Amino acid sequence: MRLYSDHGVVLRTIKLGEADRIVTLITEGRGKVRAVAKGVRKTKSRFGGRLEPMTHVALQLYEGRELDTITQAETVDHFRTIRDDLDRVARAQSLLEVVDQVAQERQANPALYRMLVGGLRALAAANAPLLVPAFFWKLLALEGFQPLLDQCASCGETDDLVAFDFEEGGVLCIRDRRGVAISPGALDLLRRILGGGLAAALNEPAGPSTAEVSHLAEAALEHHLERRLKSLGTVL
Repeated sequence: MRLYSDHGVVLRTIKLGEADRIVTLITEGRGKVRAVAKGVRKTKSRFGGRLEPMTHVALQLYEGRELDTITQAETVDHFRTIRDDLDRVARAQSLLEVVDQVAQERQANPALYRMLVGGLRALAAANAPLLVPAFFWKLLALEGFQPLLDQCASCGETDDLVAFDFEEGGVLCIRDRRGVAISPGALDLLRRILGGGLAAALNEPAGPSTAEVSHLAEAALEHHLERRLKSLGTVL
């Protein structure tokens, strides 16, 4: 077995045997990694508390055929501000769940790792209404599914864009409309999120447009993943 070091965020854990856990992480250098943490459920464990979901850790592991083995874990950020707020915990859980779904085992995706770390840091700093849906839209763009927002995805018309269709991959004009309706305010917010105005969009207060963007984000992500996600309905 080969020893290696990496940074990661714990996505989830499951019990293994009497005292161990299998820890699933998104890592900077190796994508999604599943690793055994031996003895972490014992009260005298050296790093059990450092391997909880959401924790950002610096790791040392032995590479295995199917499961790696964690030999050392040091906390980079425990995100205490999130853990002390039940609403933020629910929002963080949705970020972890979607990253777990899109990340591929042992396939490096440093952009996805950085996006999750940045999302958790932003959530710790401010519980913005659009943070989770913006994360979903950015994730879809990273996966190669950025929607067409400046012209009709069917005919190219740039005026009277009134609908959003997931099959077409973007907005539709009044003549070609199908899918779900989209208001001018929600379209403006979506353009800002995906067009370089994310910081300003995150300052938007809760309202009809932010709710619309949130519901669209949930539907778009589940359409892309072809499955329902457990955490989404509780936070959007």
